[in-house]
Amino acid sequence: MEYPGAGGQAVLALDGSLDVRSAADARARLHQAVDQGGGDLVLDLAALRSWDATGLGVIMGTHRRAGRLGRRLVLRAVPQQLQRLLVATRLHRILAVEGGAPDALSAALPGLAGVPGAGPLPPVTTSP
Repeated sequence: MEYPGAGGQAVLALDGSLDVRSAADARARLHQAVDQGGGDLVLDLAALRSWDATGLGVIMGTHRRAGRLGRRLVLRAVPQQLQRLLVATRLHRILAVEGGAPDALSAALPGLAGVPGAGPLPPVTTSP
């Protein structure tokens, strides 16, 4: 579902799954929204229940397409598990996530070495 947002933004809400089965339809809809609009395209993910690598590829492809057209893809209401995946893959540094600073997202995954804001890995203990 697409609806107008504040400041000329277009808001597109995804629900259900963004995976290999839904990728072609989602890609077509997202590319159409990018091609036909102006300003930021906000992708509301509040109702997204599941995703896979193919779905993440759809988001990245839409991000690149928007950039080529002078637009920006902004992710809104990103589920916590997807936030963790974005941090683990370091895509949080590339994608615009509304309401989530990179350090705040990194803090969602304590123990990731090398990610700014993440805590140290817990010690490994073994029993004799």
